[in-house]
Parts: sequence; structure tokens; C-alpha cells
Amino acid sequence: MAITPEILRTAFAGLTPGQVPSLPGITEVVDEPVPAEVRERLLTGRRSAAVLIPILQAAPAAPLRLLLTQRTAHLRDHAGQISFPGGRVEAEDLSPSHTALRETEEEIGLAREHIEILGFLPEYRTGTGFRVTPVVALVTPPFDLKPDPFEVAEVFEVPLAFLLDPDNHKPHSMHYRGALRHFYAMPYGDYFIWGATAGMIRSLSERLGLLHGTEACGIVTS
Repeated sequence: MAITPEILRTAFAGLTPGQVPSLPGITEVVDEPVPAEVRERLLTGRRSAAVLIPILQAAPAAPLRLLLTQRTAHLRDHAGQISFPGGRVEAEDLSPSHTALRETEEEIGLAREHIEILGFLPEYRTGTGFRVTPVVALVTPPFDLKPDPFEVAEVFEVPLAFLLDPDNHKPHSMHYRGALRHFYAMPYGDYFIWGATAGMIRSLSERLGLLHGTEACGIVTS
């Protein structure tokens, strides 16, 4: 099945998300201003974050592509890994979308007027203590990206159809913190897409009905 913007809009239309992601066990969020006392809880304990899943259509009939970044090697969290643009919730952020849009503009220079928010995927909890809200969006060119050289080593695109195809989700395992962990990765050329990024892509595949009855799993190094 070829994924189109119309299919994406339908997949995220009419959803009734759960509550804000400060509460234990919640896997969905609402995108509305968060009360001050809740924002304070978001900023304590497990670290809250939001990322943008930017789906790009370069021309009306062109296949959709996913915009990804490679983090620089010196960063403390997830150094050198393939990621979505995004970051931690800050005190001034009013919603998950606000965090994702702000961080995307700061990291890669993609202005929000090019971005159409579609909806959310279930909250993803990483092994390094982050609660991540994935914000799915369509991105419309033309635009000029200006990556922050401190955080972003490279911005690149991958065909969305390749990433959503379960045949391209390859099982891997590694010893991590004294245990053998199993996870999925999506090798694409010289890029090794794994961890939280791969897990969120699998969650998107499941939302679109391309993946059934399997856990969107991945692990992230510290």
C-alpha cells in the first residue's frame, strides 16, 4: 500500500488521546495547554521530551520521505545516533507540539509554517530515562534547513515506504547493562536506524495497519 498524505490524515483523525504524559502508565497525550502544576511535574522525575516525526512530500505526486538527523558524537545523550528532531520539555512549553516545533526549529532550522501537525503516537519510554511524545507531521517544501552544528552532524531523508515495511525491520541483539537485549533496526545504506527512533517508526507502522500484534521495541544507549 502506498502511503499518501490523505492516508496519514485519516489514520490520525478522530483519535481520542489519553491524558498528559506526567501520569504513570499513560501511552497517549492530548495536545492542549498543560496546567502549570502539571508542567512542573513534567519537569521532574523521569525526563519528558517530544520529537517531531517529519514526513516530507517534495512534490504532489512524489513518494513520501522521512526527515531524520544524526546527532553529533560529543553529545551526552544518544551521541552519534539517528534521531528525530526534538528534545526536552522546557518550562515555557505549553504542549507536546510546542516542544517538538520549538526544538525542530532550534536543531535544524525548519520553521513551523512548513509543518502540519497530524497527531501523536504512544509515548515512548527510553532506557536513559526519557518519556518521549512522538508528534507526527507533514512537512511542505520549499525550505532551507540550518542544522545546529553543536547538536546535528547531518540531516538526511529516507523513503517512508522503506521504513514502514516490516520486512526492513531487522532483529538484532546486544549485551547492554549486563543483560542480552533484543531490538529492531532498519539499516539503510550507511545509516543504522535503531533504538527509540526505530521503535517509534514501528509504532507508526502499527498505527497505519502495516504491523500487527508486535511490540514496537528498541533500546537506547546512555
